[in-house]
Amino acid sequence: MTFDVYGVGNSLVDIQAQVSDEIVERLGFHKGVMTLVDEAVQRRVLGALDGVPLSRCAGGSAANTVIALADFGGKAAYAGKVSADSLGHFCLEDMRKIGVTIEVPAAGGDTGTCVILITDDAQRTMLTHLGVSATLGPDDISEEAIRNAKYVYVEGYLFAGEPTRSAALRTMELAKRNGAKVAFTVSDPFLINDHRDEFWRLIEGPVDLLFCNLEEARSLTGRQDPIDCATEIHRHAENVALTLGPDGSILMHEGRVIPIEGVEVHAIDTTGAGDMYAGALLYGITNGFGWKDAGHLASHAAARIVEQLGARLQRRFTAAEIRTLLH
Repeated sequence: MTFDVYGVGNSLVDIQAQVSDEIVERLGFHKGVMTLVDEAVQRRVLGALDGVPLSRCAGGSAANTVIALADFGGKAAYAGKVSADSLGHFCLEDMRKIGVTIEVPAAGGDTGTCVILITDDAQRTMLTHLGVSATLGPDDISEEAIRNAKYVYVEGYLFAGEPTRSAALRTMELAKRNGAKVAFTVSDPFLINDHRDEFWRLIEGPVDLLFCNLEEARSLTGRQDPIDCATEIHRHAENVALTLGPDGSILMHEGRVIPIEGVEVHAIDTTGAGDMYAGALLYGITNGFGWKDAGHLASHAAARIVEQLGARLQRRFTAAEIRTLLH
């Protein structure tokens, strides 16, 4: 089977809850950011949500992106690691029913979780317990799948520790060896602060398409203007996708600046907006769309995801809607 994208990332079960600012403050976390927590803290958080309606789905940044691509009808495979517990089985079944090919070796311990606290201003505070996803290593990467993929997609969160960092580097190495292109998302500004030199080596080397938001681009380049940031990154990377939130995005391809419009919506939850954008863009460029059309689709997909709760589209794009968008 030929895959449009082979994704690699932390396999988590996302658990979403709408909460008040007071609950976030009482739990003692910084609002609007992602915090790594241990199992005991995650249990405390879930205990504090007793009686609050929860929704859950397979998640993790790269997983959200390949799920989005599959939702559009693309062919996706994924490498991640879950446990043989109930959450692990749920995660695998959830991804497979959407059409993502995933073969995960059973592991001991707990399946990773990400509790997403969504406040009234659409901000999401993410508390991530990596569980066994943190044990993903180079031997878990499938060269056969990469050989049959157009792109690999690697999340920057893997660089937070070992052996996941080695798994990410192995993925890029195998992609270059087998003629697949490399898409990389830097994932979070805190990772750039810790891994700036390494990320630049990747951008100057194996990365063919870099995804980042404006805060991340400014951190990488030291520039302020969005076009200046995108242009500087494009000096080293063949393609750049720089998202600007409600202001749209900037694509860089073949030396050209391709501005993509934003879509005015009432934002309820920004969870997964960047992941959805990446999935829709990758679907477009691996299925015959031009870069501007792919960006146009990605912008509308990201807008739709922030109008609802969670990182999974509740109302999918039909083929007719996509044709209308592109024309």
